[in-house]
Amino acid sequence: MIKDTQLLDDQPVLILKGIYKSFGDNQVLAGIGFEILDGEILALLGPSGCGKSTLLSIIAGIESPNCGEVYWGGSQVDNIPPHRRGFGLMFQDYMLFPHMNVYENVAFGLKMSGMERDTIQVRVLETLELVGLVGFGERDVNSLSGGEQQRVALARSLAPRPGLLMLDEPLASIDRTLRERLMVDLRRILHQLKQTAIYVTHDQEEAFALADRVVVMRQGKVEQIGKPEDIYRQPASIFVARFLGMTNLIKGMGVFDGNQNIIETSLGHFPTTKPIEGPVTVLIRPESASLDGQIGIQLQGNMLEKTFRGNLCQATIAIGGRRFDFNFLSNSELPEEGQDIQLSLDPIEGIVVFRSDLDDQNSILI
Repeated sequence: MIKDTQLLDDQPVLILKGIYKSFGDNQVLAGIGFEILDGEILALLGPSGCGKSTLLSIIAGIESPNCGEVYWGGSQVDNIPPHRRGFGLMFQDYMLFPHMNVYENVAFGLKMSGMERDTIQVRVLETLELVGLVGFGERDVNSLSGGEQQRVALARSLAPRPGLLMLDEPLASIDRTLRERLMVDLRRILHQLKQTAIYVTHDQEEAFALADRVVVMRQGKVEQIGKPEDIYRQPASIFVARFLGMTNLIKGMGVFDGNQNIIETSLGHFPTTKPIEGPVTVLIRPESASLDGQIGIQLQGNMLEKTFRGNLCQATIAIGGRRFDFNFLSNSELPEEGQDIQLSLDPIEGIVVFRSDLDDQNSILI
């Protein structure tokens, strides 16, 4: 596990210390601890069953930890009931009231808090404008599209101005095109309000697009915490690399040849600035290959597949009996499937080195 040491200057508003949770013999959380800064969007990212939603329920007060402490604004809140914590929750299914129109759905929490009618009206209209639903107040929520319902649910969660907003897979049931647009809108809205938020997802694209920092979870533990770009550039373990979709992993051996430290692999020798001895696993980044054939390690391969991905083309190439996935710009002059291809690999920036061997999911970054 790598601890993130590049926190912002702001003081943390939410602190988790040693959170453990079991259901019977099933341990779901095992010593979770991290901090969230005021106005920060933090994503909990991990596969299904890793404990993300359980952790969210503990922060909200819906579940109690077996061990550990939750602090908000410097005060411990473990014994404070959910409705007194001042937190907001938004779920995947939105949970809109079907017998209420848009305005009534957004106003519901404000009415329950005893807010005056005129103040409620101002707050609801302000929030609907914020989420792009001006003029939707009288609409029947059952007549709205999925994206519009999502915005109503967001407005209802934001209207009480919660200290912490928690979102549990809120975009999971929306089609891809709409989801990509809403990711941008959601980040803009949260930052505009300087809203502290926790966003739960198993989708790395959502986490990277929305969050200021990401907590990668695995089997109830924190695997890595950091900014999205840092996690992508330097995954802390083979598990993180694989979870992010980077599968170009090969075994190697770190040696010192008398002049420099190198890593010997079946694809060639990679120089390294760190003294490394013994077995390692090398991750070759999917964007590390070029077609110029001039700089770096030269490789001969055979084009197996090409997949158009908008501005990128994903190519699967056989090299030395192994399959490797690389990303190229779509306008690159790639050979046809079945033809040979010559590549150059960046020997330093194009790799990440892990101690241990390929089969060890716990292999850590060197």
